[in-house]
Amino acid sequence: MRKVTSVFTISVAIAVAFILWGLIAPANLETVTNSIQSFITNELGWFYLLAATGFLIFCLYLIISPYGKIKLGKPEDEPEYTYLTWFSFLFTAGMGIGLVFWGVAEPLYHFFDPPTAESGSNQAAGEAMRYAFFHWGLHPWAIYSIVALALAYFRFRKGSPAVMSAVLQPLLGERSNGGLGITINVLVVFATIFGVATSLGFGAAQISAGLAYLIPGLQSMNARLLQFLVIIIVTVLFMISAQTGLDKGIRILSKTNVYLAIFLMLFVLFLGPTSYIMGVFTQGVGSYLQNLAGMSFRLDVYNPETTWVEGWTIFYWAWWISWAPFVGTFIARVSKGRTIREFIIGVLAVPSLFGAFWFAVFGGTGIQMQRTGVSDIMATMSEAGMEVALFAVLEQYPLGLLLSILAVFLISSFFVTSADSATVVLGMQTTNGNLNPPNSVKFAWGLIISLTAIVLLVLTEQGLGSLQTAAIIAALPFTVIMIAMIFSLMKSLQSEKPTLISEKERIMLERYELKKEREKLKEEKIAFKKEKADLRKKE
Repeated sequence: MRKVTSVFTISVAIAVAFILWGLIAPANLETVTNSIQSFITNELGWFYLLAATGFLIFCLYLIISPYGKIKLGKPEDEPEYTYLTWFSFLFTAGMGIGLVFWGVAEPLYHFFDPPTAESGSNQAAGEAMRYAFFHWGLHPWAIYSIVALALAYFRFRKGSPAVMSAVLQPLLGERSNGGLGITINVLVVFATIFGVATSLGFGAAQISAGLAYLIPGLQSMNARLLQFLVIIIVTVLFMISAQTGLDKGIRILSKTNVYLAIFLMLFVLFLGPTSYIMGVFTQGVGSYLQNLAGMSFRLDVYNPETTWVEGWTIFYWAWWISWAPFVGTFIARVSKGRTIREFIIGVLAVPSLFGAFWFAVFGGTGIQMQRTGVSDIMATMSEAGMEVALFAVLEQYPLGLLLSILAVFLISSFFVTSADSATVVLGMQTTNGNLNPPNSVKFAWGLIISLTAIVLLVLTEQGLGSLQTAAIIAALPFTVIMIAMIFSLMKSLQSEKPTLISEKERIMLERYELKKEREKLKEEKIAFKKEKADLRKKE
């Protein structure tokens, strides 16, 4: 623990105080956080919408700007990981648990409670898929890109510590190393804790529901007790994984997760309504791109009776923002050597397409089963919770029991890798950016994350609702920090203009020298032919 900073000490003290608050007075904790959450969603929903869309626009600008050529590192640096490993890291850290949890549940919810269409109609089915693509598409990955890009740029190109306050140094100057910088890093730590706890809570709820679904004897067991036991068991597993380091535990598990997820997805695709699923994907992507602008700014301000946008879109944007310090730091850690253009295209395009295909396969299949009467999945969800939606679909397939067991294993593996990655990130943020934080620090943060998930999921009356509330609250201050990060990044990128100009001049000079070399070779060739002709005449 000798390498920890004041950020670690302060953050741990506040986190322990929060956990004790939840243990001693869970009802009071729930009342206070609900009041704060209601104010944020009712009064500041517009702020989340504008911020998330602004982040996407900024990413698209960087792709086409001259800054896209800049490397996240020195000019001679090359990527540490292959594309497959890199994309595995992105997928596992970014939203692995969420995709499995919501893959069937969200489209079905939208189908029966659509934003504008009539419930259960053809239009509702189209809207359900479009909004699932929207909530898991370009916007969340743009949010991750901003944080990851800024951290990777300043860490690998400028040599700054891999902490958020260092990213703001061009704006704050020396204040980034003082009390203001410590405050920023503490806020980042708390956004990470609540963002990760939310996803781990979803994972624990689905694992316990899956086990109860598969093992009849567990159905009579108290659901909260089962969730508590699941969190404890998986905590032990990710603590063990965390001790092995990034290039062993997380790397191996991340690839395993991707292979398992692809296998499960392809099984459902080819043994299910394949043509229908591909149609859902194709039409859904087109509808998503066609309506992207309208969905990005939709608030239902003229229909105050509905809370659909607040309950879904604003929650998602807040969740992604609260998740961004963790995912962004982790993506930055594994992205050294890539250009800004390559980085943003990779982070935006590949996971967004994969997520859309995932929802087309599982969400499209769930809606098809519901509409054709194969299975009343919505009734199952109403009775046993949204956690069982995936298992209700899988049981309709051949080898359904085996697929459900595989799904539980996949969720557990995502749980382990997400929590394992989170301990690395929190360790980096509280040891002044140490890329390989001590195991003792990772152990402490793993324990705190698990206890936070237990307090919010198991001890409060709302359970998953409390996790969502915590994510929305944690996201607000970090949204402001992200906006400041953009200005800081642009200020630093603008100082790269002489480098960009010299690079352009170097390319032009190389082209000029190549042209001169070609002209010289052409002249030598002509002279050689003339000399050869003269020799023939003499002969």
